[in-house]
Amino acid sequence: MGNRSYEESDIVIYGMPMDYTVSFRPGSRFGPNRIREASIGLEEFSPYRNRHLEEVKYHDAGDMLLPFGNAAKSLDMIEEYVDKLLGDGKFPLGIGGEHLVSWPIFRSFSKKYDDLAIIHIDAHADLREEYEGEPLSHSTPIRKACGLIGPENVYSFGIRSGMREEFQYAKESGMYMAKFEVAKPLKEVLPSLAGRPVYVTIDIDVLDPAYAPGTGTAEAGGISSKELLEAIGLIADSAVNVVGCDLVEVSPPYDPTEQTSIAASKFIREMLLGWPGKK
Repeated sequence: MGNRSYEESDIVIYGMPMDYTVSFRPGSRFGPNRIREASIGLEEFSPYRNRHLEEVKYHDAGDMLLPFGNAAKSLDMIEEYVDKLLGDGKFPLGIGGEHLVSWPIFRSFSKKYDDLAIIHIDAHADLREEYEGEPLSHSTPIRKACGLIGPENVYSFGIRSGMREEFQYAKESGMYMAKFEVAKPLKEVLPSLAGRPVYVTIDIDVLDPAYAPGTGTAEAGGISSKELLEAIGLIADSAVNVVGCDLVEVSPPYDPTEQTSIAASKFIREMLLGWPGKK
């Protein structure tokens, strides 16, 4: 990945190899590097967008050097790094890592954009306030986002797992939640976000385990790779202003076929070609 130096690039890809708070199966810290390796076999031309990667200027900054086991310090380092990317006028494209890594990114973007909205594509609601007494958990970033920018500015798609209280919170708080599906409800919502700065976070486990077995908390009943590609294209073709994005929770140890990493690399190609620079 990467065809330009940092200075020449418009887009910066960066890895966040953190999986310290996962509640089921660790291993997503190996995700960013395996996705890079899988991308070697990927065509640089996209028939979906009729564009080639040589048409965009992007830089792969590699994985961040995060202090293993220290979630709080790691999150502060991620926020500081994204602050720098935004200060330098770059489009940040992050690769996780567990989903908690998105929380400091939300904090960074909220400092720059007063009218920020978040599109969240995931199997899990991630609306817990804590997990077994720990507020720094991969099950909490969307609840934290609701507290940060207001639940009415958070839009979740594909949700099919969570505590009863999480679904109750979504219903009562004013946030938007589409259960089970992604493309159809997304198509209905996107016009209402036209012109707004939008950050998009994708958890690979929104896919059915048949398409993405390599993830920490797999959930049966998910969408197909084709539907996620459709959703990425719908966002690209809409009038929303995508200002940054991430893809998280690829966990290579649980997928010896590498189909999860291969799929993730294709999604990232489509995100690269379709989202940055939109107004």
